[in-house]
Amino acid sequence: MTLNKVMLIGNLTRDPEIRNTATGKTVTSFSVATSLVWKDQSGAKQEKAEFHNVVAWGKLAEICGQYLKKGLKVYIEGRLQTRDWTGQDGVKRYRTEIVAENMIMLSPKGGYSGGQSSGSNYAPRAATPAMGGEQPFAPSEPIIDIDSPVAGGNDGAPEEEEIRVENIPF
Repeated sequence: MTLNKVMLIGNLTRDPEIRNTATGKTVTSFSVATSLVWKDQSGAKQEKAEFHNVVAWGKLAEICGQYLKKGLKVYIEGRLQTRDWTGQDGVKRYRTEIVAENMIMLSPKGGYSGGQSSGSNYAPRAATPAMGGEQPFAPSEPIIDIDSPVAGGNDGAPEEEEIRVENIPF
């Protein structure tokens, strides 16, 4: 048995970058910062930031590109993936990133200046079974959950879930 599952809560360090592949697939990349706080042997508080590269594909990529902004707090659920390529200098390079499968915006609706105003009849979806069936966040928080994982990096057509305008919380 193997397990490749990542769950992060952190802040975007930059606006998402949305692109389309040659085959027309949408991909969005962004970075999320998390921090680790601990006390050292002398009892002094220490803090270290970690920066995680995240990519999203398909409909989730479109949603991330449209609604996420630098500074927003998000919950990301996905899997780790390491890509490798050979650079122009002939050196093999590696990049480990999180392929997002679910994303929840945790910042308040007014937490960023982009997007449209609220007033929709959006109702957040229940938490995924992986979260124990409980809704860990306040009901007013927007939740975007793509149940079926989107294949990343291949050219096969992913299954896309239709996102209705009334389901978007802005």
